[in-house]
Amino acid sequence: MDRTAVAKMGAVASASLCALVGGVVLAQYIFTMKKKTACMQALRLWTLLATYAVAVGQNQGQKNQECPKLNAQMPEFQKKTVHIKDPGRVEEIICGLIKGGAAKLQIITDFDMTLSRFSYNGKRCPTCHNIIDNSKLITEECRKKLLQLKETYYAIEIDPALTIEEKYPYMVEWYNKSHALLIEQGLQKDKFAEIVRESDVMLKEGYENFFDKLSEHNIPVFIFSAGIGDILEEVIHQAGVYHSNVKVVSNFMDFDENGILKGFKGELIHVYNKHDGALKNTEYFKQLKDNSNIILLGDSQGDLSMADGVANVEHILKIGYLNDKVDELLEKYMDSYDIVLVKDESLEVANSILQKIL
Repeated sequence: MDRTAVAKMGAVASASLCALVGGVVLAQYIFTMKKKTACMQALRLWTLLATYAVAVGQNQGQKNQECPKLNAQMPEFQKKTVHIKDPGRVEEIICGLIKGGAAKLQIITDFDMTLSRFSYNGKRCPTCHNIIDNSKLITEECRKKLLQLKETYYAIEIDPALTIEEKYPYMVEWYNKSHALLIEQGLQKDKFAEIVRESDVMLKEGYENFFDKLSEHNIPVFIFSAGIGDILEEVIHQAGVYHSNVKVVSNFMDFDENGILKGFKGELIHVYNKHDGALKNTEYFKQLKDNSNIILLGDSQGDLSMADGVANVEHILKIGYLNDKVDELLEKYMDSYDIVLVKDESLEVANSILQKIL
């Protein structure tokens, strides 16, 4: 017997039990009360109990419907871009998220190529770093050096033959060299809004619904990015989705009294040290101790550790965007992410899950 049939039988049994109890209470009430008004009161009591019995049955049916079948009830999961290794497990996690509702939910997400697009009409979209690299704020000589660094180190970042431990020191080198070049350029903070407007950066399709619905229900959103925080904040501000429920942790610039870049604040965050960064943000997660259900979104193996600072995880659904080297990396992503979205430039899957929860 499947879970649907069991739930229906439970609903009928609950309703029948309530009706039986109501009948017994009614009989005792009429027997002991002799006045005419007592009969009227008993009739009202019977009506209330019968109504309650029907409500119990309906509620049981609704709870059964809360755990959707991915293919049957969530058409977004039928897209060719969606890859799931264990659909049954994903259904169980989503069911747990639905039962927990808004009160238990929090979002932990990467930004570049996760909330922002990897490409549009066949053209690569910029990361937060790239927005500066491509801007008029830096010299051509600096631009060439930054491009050379990207060509050298990006290949290492996505190399399927290397472990995260092997990639780690190269990422530190890349970020430190790039940041040193930017500091040499004496970037002006008041120019950032303009270069973001002039850039080709784009958020994924469905971003308004994603951010606005989470804001409406006051769901905490933790954006954990190895990009440049000042640029990231400007992107979501210009998109109109930098709501009060959003917290950004990233590489933030340090400016002098004239608004000129002089360095970077705090410790470096790169693609493969988010575990360390997550543990440093345990105070933030402690404030959300009741938000034990997590939807995590990322686009790299390093993003899988973004929730490591959460002590009391009840249910966590990991959604991974695979944007590059699909043939080489798909199996690895499917082993580590619950849902893998291949070359998917939308937030449809995440939004469909939120629609069920909220």
